[in-house]
Amino acid sequence: MDVYLIQHAQSKAKEEDPNRPLADEGRRAIERVAVHYAKLNVVLDRMYHSGKLRAEETAEILAKQLKITDRVHARAGLDPLDDVKPIRDWLGELGQEGLRAVALVGHLPFLDKLASLLVVGNEGAGVVAFQYAGIVKLSPRAQGQGYSVQWILTPSLQYLTLDQCLRPTLTVGTRY
Repeated sequence: MDVYLIQHAQSKAKEEDPNRPLADEGRRAIERVAVHYAKLNVVLDRMYHSGKLRAEETAEILAKQLKITDRVHARAGLDPLDDVKPIRDWLGELGQEGLRAVALVGHLPFLDKLASLLVVGNEGAGVVAFQYAGIVKLSPRAQGQGYSVQWILTPSLQYLTLDQCLRPTLTVGTRY
């Protein structure tokens, strides 16, 4: 089962609004990302968010663009400081149920730890540098050997075409 990890878009400061809804800049960023995300023809079985307003609003914007507003749910265990192991286990259960793809909209440091645990088996490894409104696609490796990072979509890619965003890049000095 593919897993899409999404950091909520930039929110208002707690001093400005204790509920921390999305800031105007964050709303614009996730709307741009959502357009590119939809162009990838992603088909999600479900989208989950932490229940915090900034994650819920981010999920709603994405779901509207993907036309899956009926598949968005709040899920306990996705808060910033929650333990990632129960969610790793739960994702395994969802995969066993036959789901093909789910998205989790959440927060740091939770998403960073979960990505690291799924990819290298160590939640402290820091395998992905998340950004507000960024999306990381993880795909399962063969025979249940964890996940691989397939691609990352960030608001800074907004000025590139979809083909440019997804084109593999060559690294100087690397053998291919």
